[in-house]
Amino acid sequence: MNLSRISRNILAAAALVIGGTCMSAQDFQLPDRHLRQHDNLLANQGNAGISVENTTKYLEALFSEEEEPEFDIYTEGWESGRVNCYANAIVPETADIDVSKFSMPHPGYITSPYGYRKRFRRMHKGVDLKVNIGDTIRAAFDGKVRITNFERRGYGYYVVLRHTNDLETVYGHLSGFLVKPDQYVKAGDPIALGGNTGRSTGPHLHFETRYMGYAINPCAIFDFANQTTHTDVYTFSKQTYQNARNFSPAANSEYAKEYLKNHPTKSYRTPTGTSSSATASASSYRVRKGDSLSKIASRNGTTVQRLCKLNGLTTSSKLKIGQRLKLR
Repeated sequence: MNLSRISRNILAAAALVIGGTCMSAQDFQLPDRHLRQHDNLLANQGNAGISVENTTKYLEALFSEEEEPEFDIYTEGWESGRVNCYANAIVPETADIDVSKFSMPHPGYITSPYGYRKRFRRMHKGVDLKVNIGDTIRAAFDGKVRITNFERRGYGYYVVLRHTNDLETVYGHLSGFLVKPDQYVKAGDPIALGGNTGRSTGPHLHFETRYMGYAINPCAIFDFANQTTHTDVYTFSKQTYQNARNFSPAANSEYAKEYLKNHPTKSYRTPTGTSSSATASASSYRVRKGDSLSKIASRNGTTVQRLCKLNGLTTSSKLKIGQRLKLR
């Protein structure tokens, strides 16, 4: 197309406008070449298959065996008023927290991450770490024991520590306590034994990090695959406290392989003199006065459904004193 032809087209278009002629978009057509380029561009912008839904499905497949999240001891469950001492506190929007003097609570890898569980419609407000029954659980930071308690519906035997950096940490599903309320501990001090009590389908440590009642994602503070903290100072924010820094399922899987090489699964019997009522290593149990299926299950790190299956019972079956039940 030469310059004179372009000029004629412009003049013709101007004449139409001046003459009051109305033209619709359908009267102007792109050349076929441009139409093909446009179609190709749209095709290249199609769905690449990366979505939040796909990521969620990947994580659910990776942690397919995890149990239902615990009821939050800070807002639900019996004696929650005693646990949540921040109900009427004014919590700042942001706060800098010194996490430089720390200890990993246990070297286990993550078996269940922090986050919302769609199939249970409830938040999992900590991370679950692989442990063997009887493994030593350690204080994450310096501080004082605020609570040692038992929560049948979720945490089993658990410890809450109040730290000098204003954090609190929660340790659940324990088999025994090594500390008492009001006892002062240093980072790395033994505080409990790993277990399988409460709402639990296998030995693990449920570990939470909280600031004035807010359940922070532990992966925002700790890098579990590298057994360290991300930084010396963690900045709490009401907008971001649920986010992980760099939680990587792939890195966690690699760490899990190394961990399992050096920490094979072992059987364990609770030693005499600990504060635990759990005997998760036993293979059977003799029914005592006042026992129920739920009490026996929670004390021995199993479930009512499993007890019924192993012993040919139903949830309404009456137990007899002296009756022997299979646990494993």
